[in-house]
Amino acid sequence: MQILKNLYQVGGDLNGITFDQPGALWNDANSYVLKTPEGLILFDCGCGDTLDQLFANMWYWDLSPDEIRYCILTHAHLDHAGGGHLLKERGVKFIAIGETAEAVASGDERCCGFLYHKTFQPFTVDQIVVDGQRIELLGVEMEVMHLPGHSMGCTAFLFNWERKRVVISGDVIGTLLSGDFGWSGSIDFNKKIYTESLRRFAKVDTDLMLPGHGMIYFHNPRRRVEEAFNSALMQWR
Repeated sequence: MQILKNLYQVGGDLNGITFDQPGALWNDANSYVLKTPEGLILFDCGCGDTLDQLFANMWYWDLSPDEIRYCILTHAHLDHAGGGHLLKERGVKFIAIGETAEAVASGDERCCGFLYHKTFQPFTVDQIVVDGQRIELLGVEMEVMHLPGHSMGCTAFLFNWERKRVVISGDVIGTLLSGDFGWSGSIDFNKKIYTESLRRFAKVDTDLMLPGHGMIYFHNPRRRVEEAFNSALMQWR
């Protein structure tokens, strides 16, 4: 699905772009591809068992999986990072915050394989980033925003594209299909820290918010974040 020119959603089972198991939702997170003249940047890579579907969706838009240069992880959960070991075999370089890098390298309970009755296959991240850092990938400048709480590695990535401010938000925000927050069962879930992350995120203006599951927010995403922050204040204090 094309979101903007050269920006695509190529995975995600909640809205039927990929499919993992009968009756299962949230098994396969949203994956996005940004096409640049120098190659492709993938944001999250799904559970791994749907990678062939993700690649087929890419081919529909004439996006060759062989041109994926980087995969940026929003966090370590299997539905977002389970395909990482397969992409590493293809030479894709991974970028993530330190907490996420540690989790995927160990493949432990922070990756939540138990939730999906699967085994997370560990892999290593090539470049570790930190909160507030600006990185340039294939000619695109991105800002790193660490927003822990859903997991301690939760990270958003912001960049300008087609004269719009875009944020890849992972599971920091729930979708209107599934509540205000990311799943609360993570072994490193923390309500107090999560609320502070929402407080911080609610001050950020963007034009498009691309979440970890479900619907993309094309109009005033900040309003949605403010609603989630308000919900956290009412429920978690």
